[in-house]
Amino acid sequence: MTDQANQRQKFWRRYIFSVDHKVIGLQYAVTALVFLLFGFILMLIMRWQLAYPGEVVPVVGSLLSESGILTPDLYNSFGAMHGTIMIFLGVVPLAVGGFGNYVLPLQIGAPDMAFPRINMASYWAYFLGGVTMLASFFLPTGAASSGWTSYPPLSVIANTGETVWLVGMALLITSSLLGSINFITTVIQLRTRGLTWMRLPFFVWAQFVTAFLLLLAFPPLEAAAFLQLMDRLAGTSFFLPSGLYVGGEVLEASGGGSPLLWQHLFWFLAHPEVYVLILPALGIVGEIIANNARRPLWGYRSMVYSVIFLGFMSFIVWAHHMFLTGMGTTMAAFFQTTTMIISIPSVIILSALFISLWGGSIRFTTPMLFALGFLPMFGIGGLTGLPLGLASSDIHLHDTYYVIGHFHYVVAPGTIFALFAGIYYWFPKVTGRKMNERLGRIHFWSSIIFMNGVFMPMFVQGLAGVSRRLYDGGLAYLHAQPVLHWNKFMTVSAILLSLSQIPFIVNLILSIRKGKEVSSNPWEATTLEWAAAPSPPVAHGNFTQVPEVYRSAYEYNVPVGGAVKEFFPQNEPGES
Repeated sequence: MTDQANQRQKFWRRYIFSVDHKVIGLQYAVTALVFLLFGFILMLIMRWQLAYPGEVVPVVGSLLSESGILTPDLYNSFGAMHGTIMIFLGVVPLAVGGFGNYVLPLQIGAPDMAFPRINMASYWAYFLGGVTMLASFFLPTGAASSGWTSYPPLSVIANTGETVWLVGMALLITSSLLGSINFITTVIQLRTRGLTWMRLPFFVWAQFVTAFLLLLAFPPLEAAAFLQLMDRLAGTSFFLPSGLYVGGEVLEASGGGSPLLWQHLFWFLAHPEVYVLILPALGIVGEIIANNARRPLWGYRSMVYSVIFLGFMSFIVWAHHMFLTGMGTTMAAFFQTTTMIISIPSVIILSALFISLWGGSIRFTTPMLFALGFLPMFGIGGLTGLPLGLASSDIHLHDTYYVIGHFHYVVAPGTIFALFAGIYYWFPKVTGRKMNERLGRIHFWSSIIFMNGVFMPMFVQGLAGVSRRLYDGGLAYLHAQPVLHWNKFMTVSAILLSLSQIPFIVNLILSIRKGKEVSSNPWEATTLEWAAAPSPPVAHGNFTQVPEVYRSAYEYNVPVGGAVKEFFPQNEPGES
């Protein structure tokens, strides 16, 4: 479609039901940011309850209950929905649907995704799934309350919100399957001439492996979701054991079901899901570090092989989440071993990113600050995960705040920092303008300080044995008393963290119209989205001329004819 033909399209076709991958990427990104904000607000309310149990919640208390206090039932719902929203509606759609959709076709020189209409259907399935999830808050019985893992038998006998949660999950999984098929086909079929596998930007490799994880891991969970729906609505008992007492009476079920079956099916998806969160983040950070260190990515091939190995290994470690279920020592030893092995490629990638900085002429731009902030935060998240991969320590730490701290270091100061880095980095590509650097630095420094203020004390509480599922934060337990004061510290940090996002929101909105106008390649980058496409790219086609690739992705400060060339775009002919 020509640019003129695109201009003639009606508004709803151009911006609402568009098949242009860039518009769909922005739809994913904006929707995911809104969901992230909502999930963050739920977290703030829960943190208030933990710090000041039984006290009226400021500002929104009247919306929560007549007394203005967060009730135990509502606390359970907020916990379940916070986890679901942040992972399935926020981080993954932003990392894969947003960045993947917008950047990947540009980086491989493709005019669009392989299946544009399926791409559009993927976004709308995601949107409907998200709306369905949020609508459950308005049910008379409230939203789902069995945690983001929806463990049976509690989830099977829980309120109607759980049914709506399962329907929403089915829509979200359908969206992911449609998207992953599209990503895989696009990378295999639509790479431009000269773009061999080992010339692909690292971001493309990360998205490619992520798409395989989604394609292979989600079907078991979708099947499990339908089985649990049947348990709830059709009287089956796939996950309900015989002789279950509910309210003092034996629950009538057809018998023979196993709650452990759900755990196996759930974690077979949920552990690869961790890498669905991490791999795109690593891809974003790799792009930004290479560009701002003005050096090629050190050990590019080893990073690529590590990403592939990570993807493979992520399918055979799921049961380390289930040491408490009483698995035998042989099986436990197997999953402990594989869990230790999967840490090796992660260490290789992280080390390669650190080494890439060595000897570089580093530009401390806002995206680079967030990318650098990602490295130690992700490192803390990874290292604190090692004790959870060993049965002896996991049994003590299971379901404590230590687990929450570990996971959030991977996802919050880790992955979300990478997503912020990506927003600042590719904003000029989308708008032709740069975001304000001063506001960006304020955003970064305040965020990194207060994020650590929120999550670091969780390790202290977890090591003291404080359970993560207590409505009062541990007030009723003697062993929790010495570490309860950290709840107030974390809550104040969380409030300050929320204020830290104001410069980002202001910057994002103002820069769309009043940001400094820049050239099509303001970062002097080498990859095709900067070197070959205008900013913003051409609608429905991306490029004014089909690009051809002559070299690898990161040729910065390479020797050319006795001199050093600062950057060598992939589409520029010549020997380096």
